[in-house]
Amino acid sequence: MFPFSGEAEFPPSPPCSGTTTPGNGDYPDSRKSKPCWEEAAETPLTDWGVISPGKGGGKGWWDSCQFTTMNVVFAVKQYISKMIEDSGPGMKVLLMDKETTGIVSMVYTQSEILQKEVYLFERIDSQNREIMKHLKAICFLRPTKENVDYLIQELRRPKYSIYFIYFSNVISKSDVKSLAEADEQEVVAEVQEFYGDYIAVNPHLFSLNILGCCQGRNWDPAQLSRTTQGLTALLLSLKKCPMIRYQLSSEAAKRLAECVKQVITKEYELFEFRRTEVPPLLLILDRCDDAITPLLNQWTYQAMVHELLGINNNRIDLSRVPGISKDLREVVLSAENDEFYANNMYLNFAEIGSNIKNLMEDFQKKKPKEQQKLESIADMKAFVENYPQFKKMSGTVSKHVTVVGELSRLVSERNLLEVSEVEQELACQNDHSSALQNVKRLLQNAKVTEFDAARLVMLYALHYERHSSNSLPGLMVDLRNKGVSEKYRKLVSAVVEYGGKRVRGSDLFSPKDAVAITKQFLKGLKGVENVYTQHQPFLHETLDHLIKGKLKENLYPYLGPSTLRDRPQDIIVFVIGGATYEEALTVYNLNRTTPGVRIVLGGTTVHNTKSFLEEVLASGLHSRSKESSQATSRSASRR
Repeated sequence: MFPFSGEAEFPPSPPCSGTTTPGNGDYPDSRKSKPCWEEAAETPLTDWGVISPGKGGGKGWWDSCQFTTMNVVFAVKQYISKMIEDSGPGMKVLLMDKETTGIVSMVYTQSEILQKEVYLFERIDSQNREIMKHLKAICFLRPTKENVDYLIQELRRPKYSIYFIYFSNVISKSDVKSLAEADEQEVVAEVQEFYGDYIAVNPHLFSLNILGCCQGRNWDPAQLSRTTQGLTALLLSLKKCPMIRYQLSSEAAKRLAECVKQVITKEYELFEFRRTEVPPLLLILDRCDDAITPLLNQWTYQAMVHELLGINNNRIDLSRVPGISKDLREVVLSAENDEFYANNMYLNFAEIGSNIKNLMEDFQKKKPKEQQKLESIADMKAFVENYPQFKKMSGTVSKHVTVVGELSRLVSERNLLEVSEVEQELACQNDHSSALQNVKRLLQNAKVTEFDAARLVMLYALHYERHSSNSLPGLMVDLRNKGVSEKYRKLVSAVVEYGGKRVRGSDLFSPKDAVAITKQFLKGLKGVENVYTQHQPFLHETLDHLIKGKLKENLYPYLGPSTLRDRPQDIIVFVIGGATYEEALTVYNLNRTTPGVRIVLGGTTVHNTKSFLEEVLASGLHSRSKESSQATSRSASRR
């Protein structure tokens, strides 16, 4: 079953095959091919082939798309639209794998796809698909060995009349040859590469949904390969051939930069885009450089929902909410299809409450009165015409009232206002005595959960790791006395191993100049209303310096001899180990307030605190210490 944005899931359906790559002459960027296998394989085979972008002549549809901003949702949506459009009129089945199902569901709802005559949605690995020769098959698959094998089986015994095969990334010639040989019945109409090989979360935010990308400080080889593929696909879909900078303190960042450069060099024809006056820039960062941001509670709508409820491909599981109705156990929050969410996703929680009230009042005004009489044909016609919109509005109201209500309940139940205030103090201020006193006070508070207690101690451990009066051993005793599990206690030292001062290439906590010190002082004068949102991710400072041409090359070197003489305009930032919604908000605000600059943020995943701690565990760094307090002693001896 395939979950699509904001709609019921689709019943499974059959597999298919085909490929083309969007490129200079075809797509957002794509490489295209008609059954001309000989173009891609060494030996002439039937009439299959994969044509590189720019080959085949003529101006392609992707070239005609004018981007005023770099919009990843638009790019992926255009790919899907083109696939369906090229298959022509008639009933269709969309055949996907696990990953491409998520990719499609982020940009299209079920009803939108149904309007394009796609009536069936199937997984390529489904074993129970029926033969339906009246359907055309549109196959959108990652070019993995497993998927190619499934396609070979499908083409040998085709279940559909004709196949349009689209791979989400570069497909090897040997795989194309194998598919051509399997196409004995000549059912394949087209094979293309369309580079929608990533999850488009927001217009300026993408993810690869990879949790646990590194082992220690080094890449897991399989995840390095997947990340390279996803990042190069992102570049192709946005038609960017960038200069590359990376975080010097991270070996993983340098390795990824080299891998991306290798692909650009190898597939140079795909990256032959129109030159711009200022080349685009890819900046590769490592989560280790800022472990503070993913540990903080959030107070803007999208970030807060992810922190407290969890967002998985736009879906929120509300099944554990007390008294939840059956139809609200899982809801979808998509800015593409939910106007209220689109208008409120970056607003603070207090504003959301007020806007929910306004939404409900508007709903009440538009709601058909129970006593309303349908006395004439005109009355009935008006009701029927208005009902779909009313029904949609009704669903929007109940969804957001439920979500905001649950957020409010959790804030109260877990004492998160007080917890968050101390978190902000730990992240933004440098008063050790006050911070320690406040952390100790909250550890004695019965409403503070073990998760939030451990989080506070982690923030303290990161900030005051080398402070002369470091009191981490005492806080570890307080955690144990509070009944915090060994799992969370061990994570304190693991987080310091992961993102402590020894591994950071930057100083997260000390303002570096008079301007920064003044800004920090003014933050303290803004009053209670901003006490929960004082923190700015370190990414803000990094991008601010980059935009102004002040980002130090000795900390963020270029890969290769070339350097950028002008200030960058199109910037892709990628965070190994995962980005956050707070950082996405930073990018959104920079795009909004900096004329001429367009920034897209991506990460191996999009973290909340829970998933970040899973990332730390997956790295294996926690195994270096048996108990958090022991690790603290070693760290103290280094001081």
